[in-house]
Amino acid sequence: MSHIAIPIPNLPGKQNIDIQVIINNEIKSLHYKVELFYWDDCENPTGHRADCISEMLTKHDPAWTVYYIGAPTDKFVPITFVDRESKKWMQVR
Repeated sequence: MSHIAIPIPNLPGKQNIDIQVIINNEIKSLHYKVELFYWDDCENPTGHRADCISEMLTKHDPAWTVYYIGAPTDKFVPITFVDRESKKWMQVR
Protein backbone atom coordinates (compact mmCIF):
# COMPACT_ATOMS: atom_id res chain seq x y z
CA MET A 1 0.00 0.00 0.00
CA SER A 2 1.25 3.49 -0.81
CA HIS A 3 1.36 6.19 1.83
CA ILE A 4 0.65 9.90 1.73
CA ALA A 5 1.58 12.08 4.70
CA ILE A 6 -1.14 14.55 5.65
CA PRO A 7 -0.34 17.07 8.37
CA ILE A 8 -2.92 17.14 11.15
CA PRO A 9 -3.19 20.19 13.45
CA ASN A 10 -1.74 19.51 16.88
CA LEU A 11 -4.84 19.89 19.04
CA PRO A 12 -5.07 18.74 22.64
CA GLY A 13 -6.97 15.58 23.53
CA LYS A 14 -8.92 13.20 21.33
CA GLN A 15 -9.16 13.89 17.60
CA ASN A 16 -11.58 12.28 15.15
CA ILE A 17 -10.24 12.36 11.60
CA ASP A 18 -12.35 11.52 8.55
CA ILE A 19 -10.67 11.49 5.15
CA GLN A 20 -12.34 10.91 1.80
CA VAL A 21 -10.06 9.72 -1.00
CA ILE A 22 -10.70 9.20 -4.68
CA ILE A 23 -8.46 6.66 -6.38
CA ASN A 24 -9.14 5.79 -10.00
CA ASN A 25 -12.61 7.34 -9.67
CA GLU A 26 -13.43 5.12 -6.67
CA ILE A 27 -14.41 7.08 -3.54
CA LYS A 28 -13.52 5.69 -0.13
CA SER A 29 -13.92 7.20 3.32
CA LEU A 30 -11.24 6.49 5.90
CA HIS A 31 -11.84 7.02 9.60
CA TYR A 32 -9.09 7.57 12.14
CA LYS A 33 -8.92 8.84 15.68
CA VAL A 34 -6.05 9.93 17.88
CA GLU A 35 -6.28 9.44 21.62
CA LEU A 36 -3.87 10.37 24.37
CA PHE A 37 -3.20 7.61 26.88
CA TYR A 38 -1.89 9.03 30.15
CA TRP A 39 0.71 7.12 32.16
CA ASP A 40 -1.05 8.05 35.41
CA ASP A 41 -4.07 6.00 34.24
CA CYS A 42 -2.04 2.77 34.37
CA GLU A 43 -2.71 0.30 37.15
CA ASN A 44 1.06 0.31 37.76
CA PRO A 45 2.32 3.71 36.51
CA THR A 46 5.88 2.93 37.63
CA GLY A 47 6.00 -0.33 35.63
CA HIS A 48 7.22 -0.89 32.08
CA ARG A 49 5.47 1.47 29.68
CA ALA A 50 4.88 -1.22 27.06
CA ASP A 51 2.90 -3.17 29.67
CA CYS A 52 0.98 0.00 30.50
CA ILE A 53 0.03 0.57 26.85
CA SER A 54 -1.02 -3.06 26.50
CA GLU A 55 -3.16 -2.78 29.62
CA MET A 56 -4.89 0.39 28.43
CA LEU A 57 -5.54 -1.04 24.96
CA THR A 58 -7.34 -4.10 26.38
CA LYS A 59 -10.11 -1.74 27.49
CA HIS A 60 -10.39 -0.01 24.12
CA ASP A 61 -13.32 -0.24 21.67
CA PRO A 62 -12.73 -3.34 19.48
CA ALA A 63 -14.26 -1.58 16.45
CA TRP A 64 -10.98 0.35 16.22
CA THR A 65 -7.50 -1.11 15.69
CA VAL A 66 -4.13 0.43 16.47
CA TYR A 67 -2.63 2.10 13.41
CA TYR A 68 0.30 4.03 14.88
CA ILE A 69 1.84 4.61 18.30
CA GLY A 70 3.33 8.08 18.48
CA ALA A 71 6.31 9.37 20.42
CA PRO A 72 5.63 9.25 24.16
CA THR A 73 6.04 12.22 26.47
CA ASP A 74 6.53 12.20 30.22
CA LYS A 75 2.73 12.42 30.65
CA PHE A 76 1.15 10.45 27.80
CA VAL A 77 1.51 8.49 24.57
CA PRO A 78 -0.59 9.42 21.50
CA ILE A 79 -2.09 6.45 19.69
CA THR A 80 -3.74 6.59 16.28
CA PHE A 81 -6.52 4.12 15.55
CA VAL A 82 -8.27 3.22 12.30
CA ASP A 83 -11.75 1.74 12.19
CA ARG A 84 -11.90 -1.86 11.02
CA GLU A 85 -13.82 -1.05 7.82
CA SER A 86 -11.16 1.46 6.73
CA LYS A 87 -8.40 -1.01 7.56
CA LYS A 88 -10.03 -3.70 5.39
CA TRP A 89 -9.98 -1.32 2.42
CA MET A 90 -6.31 -0.51 3.00
CA GLN A 91 -5.19 -4.16 2.94
CA VAL A 92 -3.00 -5.22 0.04
CA ARG A 93 -5.10 -7.03 -2.51
